[in-house]
Amino acid sequence: MTATEAPVNPNKALWEKGDFTEIAAFMRQSGEALVDSLGLNPPLRALDLGCGDGTTALPLARLGCDVTGIDIARNLVEAGNKRAREAGLTRLKFQEGDASNLEGVADHSFDLVLSVFGAMFSPKPLDVAKELVRVTKPGGRIVMGNWIPNDPTFVSQLLKISSEFTPPPPEGFISPMLWGVESPIVERFGQAGVSREKISMVRDTYYFASADKSPAQFIDLFERFYGPTMNAVEAAKKNGREGELHAQLTELANAQNKTNGAGTLIPATFLRVTVNL
Repeated sequence: MTATEAPVNPNKALWEKGDFTEIAAFMRQSGEALVDSLGLNPPLRALDLGCGDGTTALPLARLGCDVTGIDIARNLVEAGNKRAREAGLTRLKFQEGDASNLEGVADHSFDLVLSVFGAMFSPKPLDVAKELVRVTKPGGRIVMGNWIPNDPTFVSQLLKISSEFTPPPPEGFISPMLWGVESPIVERFGQAGVSREKISMVRDTYYFASADKSPAQFIDLFERFYGPTMNAVEAAKKNGREGELHAQLTELANAQNKTNGAGTLIPATFLRVTVNL
């Protein structure tokens, strides 16, 4: 490596590997529903952290919030800014950034900090909790949506199956799924100066929905465009187990699909974490 080359951030590489917009297309309705459920009264300033291409950022902006979306993946930031322009949302901007080190974001900048299946994937959870608290105004609110380990519903099982086909993680790896467990959440925000009584947690449901794509087509998109599953496919190919992985994922999607005919409607349980500062 030369003096001018920066080391590759593995988390950035993971989320730039595919094209998450292909998966996010199934998440729009639930993104809107989640934002509606927050009971917001604009004007207010909102940060969507790990925002992807704007599944929750665009609904926030449509409500009248001033919204900043931050994501580690450059391609998703570009896609988000394109969606904002096409929607005529001038109070919405997307920029690159790391959830564990929000450089250039001032203390106490936002009334609401939202992160739905985003910041949970940062490899530095203690730093994430501190940054979430730092950039939120006193009296403001942090809301996280986090997948739950070993939950029987779709995403937790997809990630579990994918992990069974990939090499073991490096030493010191902290599972992102711990953001779906009460005790680590309390500990992390506690180290950021937040007392237990200011943290609430409730199970909620997110839906992956498409009127015209089947569960098998949905899995095909995960295998081609979702970083963790793409890694599993690559590892499975090397071991001659690609067909086995594909069969397990397809069986999972078919078993959990709730439509009676065409299309896909797959529920996934997550933990909604609310921190009132």
